[in-house]
Amino acid sequence: MNKIEEIEQAVEPLPLQDFVKLAFWADQRRKQLEISPPVTDKGLAPGRDRSAFLNSYSPQDEGLFCGAIIAPGIERLG
Repeated sequence: MNKIEEIEQAVEPLPLQDFVKLAFWADQRRKQLEISPPVTDKGLAPGRDRSAFLNSYSPQDEGLFCGAIIAPGIERLG
């Protein structure tokens, strides 16, 4: 039997009030041990600011890419 199973067997018979105290303690302990994820993890890294590109688009640019070659399988807008 591993440690997790031992803990489960010890916690299972606890009365509700003791279980609530244990749950509160476990949550506080988790917060103490919490480590922020590394920035290299792309799923959790903050998004890049792309507003400079969007702000550089002006009404005169309308239709600029209409004659561009479209990859097969991609529909042309407009």
